[in-house]
Amino acid sequence: MKFRNIFILILITGFILGQNNKSCKAKKTKVAFYYSLIPGLGQIYNGKWIKSAMFIGLEIASIDAWSKNKSIYNKFENGDYPLRKNRYLEKRNKYAWWIGFIYVYAMIDAIVDAHLYPFDSIMESPIESEKKGINRHED
Repeated sequence: MKFRNIFILILITGFILGQNNKSCKAKKTKVAFYYSLIPGLGQIYNGKWIKSAMFIGLEIASIDAWSKNKSIYNKFENGDYPLRKNRYLEKRNKYAWWIGFIYVYAMIDAIVDAHLYPFDSIMESPIESEKKGINRHED
């Protein structure tokens, strides 16, 4: 229930922030950084919906796995589990690291995408010398 509400909030915010406006020439990296503090919003700001869904899904899956392993580790004496107690501690720690790695990677990805946002339009524009009518091959 909690994750569903967070996901709905992110989607609504994404619709508001992620409107594709062709008049925008560049995305601001600082704004992308601030949006990326919430996983997936930086990608929505850059118009990368699939990446956003991927990062949100990975974060939720990592948090869920971390939570399950933490719960099993804390209640190990009360249940019959297939692995040793130490193994659940290792898995809990591994997923905690994954939560951090995915979070930081999503932030870096949002900033880089914002920085490179005008790349396609710059590459499609004519070279400066062609604009001025200079032909270098006339000798």
